[in-house]
Amino acid sequence: MKMKRFKSELFKIVINRQRSFQFLLVLALYYILSVTIQVPFVLKTQLTSDTLTPPLLVRKELQLDQKQTPFRPTIVFNESQYEEYKYLSRLNFDYKNGLLLGIDKSVIEAFQVGHKFWKELQESRKFQGLVDNSTSVENGTESCPHSISLSGSEFGDKGRNLMVIPCGMALGSHITVVAKPKKGHLEKEPKISLLREGQSALVSQFMMELQGLKIVDGEDPPRILHFNPRLKGDWSGKPVIEQNTCYRMQWGSGLRCDGWGSRAEEETVDGQVKCEKWNRDDDNHSERSKTRWWLNRLVGRTKKVTVDWPYPFEEEKLFVLTISAGLEGYHVNVDGRHVTSFPYRTGFALEDATGLSLNGDIDVHSVFAASLPTSHPSFAPQRHLDMSTRWKAPSPLQAPVEMFIGILSAGNHFAERMAVRKSWMQHKLIKSSNVVARFFVALNGRKEVNFDLKKEAEFFGDIVIVPYMDNYDLVVLKTVAICEYGVHTVAAKYIMKCDDDTFVRLDAVIREANKVADNRSLYVGNINYYHKPLRTGKWAVTYEEWPEEDYPPYANGPGYIISSDIAQFIVSEFENHKLRLFKMEDVSMGMWVEKFNSSKSVEYVHSFKFCQFGCIEDYYTAHYQSPRQMMCMWDKLLKRKGKPQCCNMR
Repeated sequence: MKMKRFKSELFKIVINRQRSFQFLLVLALYYILSVTIQVPFVLKTQLTSDTLTPPLLVRKELQLDQKQTPFRPTIVFNESQYEEYKYLSRLNFDYKNGLLLGIDKSVIEAFQVGHKFWKELQESRKFQGLVDNSTSVENGTESCPHSISLSGSEFGDKGRNLMVIPCGMALGSHITVVAKPKKGHLEKEPKISLLREGQSALVSQFMMELQGLKIVDGEDPPRILHFNPRLKGDWSGKPVIEQNTCYRMQWGSGLRCDGWGSRAEEETVDGQVKCEKWNRDDDNHSERSKTRWWLNRLVGRTKKVTVDWPYPFEEEKLFVLTISAGLEGYHVNVDGRHVTSFPYRTGFALEDATGLSLNGDIDVHSVFAASLPTSHPSFAPQRHLDMSTRWKAPSPLQAPVEMFIGILSAGNHFAERMAVRKSWMQHKLIKSSNVVARFFVALNGRKEVNFDLKKEAEFFGDIVIVPYMDNYDLVVLKTVAICEYGVHTVAAKYIMKCDDDTFVRLDAVIREANKVADNRSLYVGNINYYHKPLRTGKWAVTYEEWPEEDYPPYANGPGYIISSDIAQFIVSEFENHKLRLFKMEDVSMGMWVEKFNSSKSVEYVHSFKFCQFGCIEDYYTAHYQSPRQMMCMWDKLLKRKGKPQCCNMR
């Protein structure tokens, strides 16, 4: 029985395996037959776009899109052409088709040199920047001496009258100067001697300055502390000491010590008064003596012994002056006596004071600096740039924007651009792309600056490089480039121009522009009427450059707005070689608007709140703001819920 049952089960297993094999064989034959039937059909069909199956059609459309759309990352394209389109201005001057009016020769040369620099920059993709051999830089820091000592001849070497302090100053640093003021000399300069015509004044004064030699290359260094004793020649006729700061030729509020001590209620600096008292020829002690006498009688105290100090400087008499860095400000002692204290200002830090300058009616015997920091972060651009995606520019919208802001900047203004990114460019209107802001920069004469600029542009996406060699007299080309970008790239309703040291209150600026009806052309800013050109001095304009006695009405350059139709007119005139270029950018805009106004009425809107010099309360724009002041003003706007307050230096 068991044997029969075993054979029966074995037979069933064999039958099941045979059936499975037969089923698989039939399935394979069916598959081969189906493929054999379909292949001839496909081969006989023409491969046209009308007869392609949906998957193939989609693939071909994707390939076409990839060839026509340079923004997609999957495309194979020429990288240099893509980068050029991305952040290189399309403004160009084709001098072969005609000349511009005005400064056309300089424009041609600047574009020729600029294209050469740009080509070199594109070809030198492995260039990693150059390092100044005069400074030893290791791991992002530079080594500096703890103290520096110079004799008078070393200090005045080659007429520089300058001591370089490589790493700036730190808390507790001090500089001692041994010198002798010269005897007074006749001075006929009317700004110094306010006397009648034909008369001269005796003048003896000198200037000691802590300067920021490394803050921005190629510009006049800022005066972090300007210390100016006037032994003779002040308008008051008395010896005085004036102290101040200066950033980009803009002086702060001065501190004047004229022999009267600081008021009792006035703030002190590290517990020291700002101005000590010294003897004056017109100092009448009678009233003060009577008051003290009555107080002594009432209180029963003896008369306090006081020392009346003379003015701390005397002609042809040696003095020893020490300036020290405290917690709240600089302190000046002369011959062991405290004379003045000057509070630190918002725009500068101790490490910015990288040079001491002494000029004027003075003979320097020696200069000694001690307790200096022995290391400092490198002054390379990377010190200023914060390569965080947080500060990258948002992508512009496809639709037209409310306002485009073009910010004039120079290649080596790394710190200024970074401060703008971290301050008013963080406004919600820019973050939402309803307002677009871009820096407009020309090429620098130094390769390493251009290389760092290119890397900065690639990372942040907010720089437009105008391909010409930077020149102060050709800043006007950046303004034309701003108009071109605002009209053709972002299609903005309004175009605004400002500088990289201008703080902008976006909401207030847009409200001011929107006060003008939509169908009107507008020109908004701090407008100068009947302004006359200077014929002498640093900013002199010759009659060949401008023959008329008055300029047309023009808005001050640090901040103004025009409507898009005016910007379009400017671009068209430039392309047709009809645009007059003047070396003063803001005056040029006034000329262009006046020409546009001859065919279509322009509404001029004037406001002092587009502040030309520094900052005023309830400002629209504030000029001459250092990077630290930018951050301070933005912080005040955030903490005070949009209420505008200045960070003026105290």
